[in-house]
Amino acid sequence: MNKIKLMSHLVAGYPTTEIALNAARALVKGGADILEIQLPFSDPSADGSAIQTACTKVLERGYKTADGLDFIAQIHREFPDTTIYLMSYGSLIYTPGVENFCKKAALAGVNGMIIPDLPFDYDEGLTSACKKNGMINIPVAAPSMSDERLNKLANAGFPYIYAALRTGITGTDTKISGETLEFLKKVSAGGSKVYGGFGISNGEQSRALADYVEAIVAGSVFVRIITENQGDVAKLAAAVEEKAHELSNS
Repeated sequence: MNKIKLMSHLVAGYPTTEIALNAARALVKGGADILEIQLPFSDPSADGSAIQTACTKVLERGYKTADGLDFIAQIHREFPDTTIYLMSYGSLIYTPGVENFCKKAALAGVNGMIIPDLPFDYDEGLTSACKKNGMINIPVAAPSMSDERLNKLANAGFPYIYAALRTGITGTDTKISGETLEFLKKVSAGGSKVYGGFGISNGEQSRALADYVEAIVAGSVFVRIITENQGDVAKLAAAVEEKAHELSNS
């Protein structure tokens, strides 16, 4: 079998801190190379119902940004060689000060930031603050971008770009078409490595993308598995590990 790089998405603290930690362990065991950990947010613009609901449940417990960073720090302590990206939205980063936030994230073990609603060319200083703290900013490319803007992003010198494989929200099934592959070629045209995600839930999709991306990204599929199995942690861990293995092998 050939290994496909997998970036898997987790909502910090969902549904509990201990269950989320067990899920993270199962993801790494199942073959996830990168953990994309989302700080819960009250009004996400890109997340589908599975992730929105998870965020809401965590926030109802009074979960704070500091709790999310503590969660990331614990995972980093357990898996120091696993890349961790923090995913959130602009207001959580901007409110405490972008530099201040990036410093705290780096200290927690974060390697990079994915903030979908901060455009690559108006990012409130995120890219420079990431560099200053030994992290990378990973901007998001969408098929709705004009060719001119997509070309500008592709040639802006980012080491990695997150390519949302379709417009809309996460969690619904994505068909990997010729248009999808053409979009990925445009995103990578300037030399940036590409992470491809949005609606990836099975090995067939993963294999179709493998030659065009640095890593495939899967999120809602894992959140749904966690939601469905939260009453039985052993079953949850086995299901998460199995799905990670399916997505990361061809």
